[in-house]
Amino acid sequence: MKYKLIISALLICSQFANAQKKTTTGTEDRAFWVKTLNRIAYPVIHNLANETLKKNMPLEKAPGYGLNVAKVTYLEALGRTIAGVAPWLALPDDGTAEGKLRKNMRTELLKALANSVNPESPDYISYRSESQPIVDAAYVAHAFLRAPKALWEPLDEVTKKRFIEEFKSLRTRSGAYNNWLLFSGLTEGFLLSIGEQYDPARVQFAINKMKEWYVGDSWYSDGEKFSMDYYNSYVIHPMLVDLLKVLVDQKRASQADYDIALKRMVRYSEYLERIISPEGTYPAYGRSITYRTAAFQALAQTALMEKLPEYVKPAQVRGGLTAVMHKLYDGNQNFDNNGWLVLGFNGHQPEVADTYTSTGSLYMATLGFLTLGLPADHKFWADAPAPWTSLKAWSGEAIKKDYKVEY
Repeated sequence: MKYKLIISALLICSQFANAQKKTTTGTEDRAFWVKTLNRIAYPVIHNLANETLKKNMPLEKAPGYGLNVAKVTYLEALGRTIAGVAPWLALPDDGTAEGKLRKNMRTELLKALANSVNPESPDYISYRSESQPIVDAAYVAHAFLRAPKALWEPLDEVTKKRFIEEFKSLRTRSGAYNNWLLFSGLTEGFLLSIGEQYDPARVQFAINKMKEWYVGDSWYSDGEKFSMDYYNSYVIHPMLVDLLKVLVDQKRASQADYDIALKRMVRYSEYLERIISPEGTYPAYGRSITYRTAAFQALAQTALMEKLPEYVKPAQVRGGLTAVMHKLYDGNQNFDNNGWLVLGFNGHQPEVADTYTSTGSLYMATLGFLTLGLPADHKFWADAPAPWTSLKAWSGEAIKKDYKVEY
């Protein structure tokens, strides 16, 4: 028995060291996250700030692509990028290298946002045609909700008015009868949050259908039939929780509705933490796997909100997510020669891209980095490295039994 315990301890140490070979402390982990997030987001934000996004961003499309790429991909790139960087940019300025980088990105992003809704700019991005902008306007609105003081309030009044007009222009169209309902709901929820006229029917319809589509144990079906994919993380849990928070704050929804949606997201985050293998991989199943680290948005948001289950320690989430990021972003396989993301899961694999996927679509990857919104001295970053659940499980260590919940 004694020797088995020794061998088990050596095994877990070996596996953990291998999975963490690129980082050994929370400080190093954070530096890697910052470097990686900047690597992903910089081309979009920097080019849009300099009015060269349409000039320089490649327009790679999936086989059988069915949209008008020039009318949708740039808004995809903007909305998806900033929804992920927003919590980090909301942190206060400081004199560290990270702080200087963060301030520079925030400054450029404010310019980029103004350019994006300026009809005189070569990088003006219209919301007024096609259905796809319903989706990506919601990611822009989500960024504003996640960092209002950093990204919304500093905008000049003309730019704010332009965004409001673009958001309201979406009401001429409808989208798919699935998670898309939350996109319309969240954009309208943002308008409500800033005191603008909003469409309560779109908001309430989204909330009601999500309640109807709940299938149990933290899973929502994506429409009337269940789909086994990552859309519960890409969209449903984070947007539903944040939309309900707006409604509760505005006294248009009950605290009980918000609480149960949050409990479900917390439960779902347990699944996400458990699917990270000891090596830092995760299952490549379902549609839209080209969104890469966006698969972990619900886990990252739960950690950001400091709502992780008691047995899921912040440091083990940090360790698991860091291992995933090393697998995906250490090399150059997911970037082209100019630093833009390429179609694929872990490499240039256009065959796995869906017929609605283009270069701009890929920037949802930033959503896995939400926990950078916690300051560097938070225990998520400051605690010593800890093995995540599957690393412990495959090493024979004690783990918590998993079991369904009833809410």
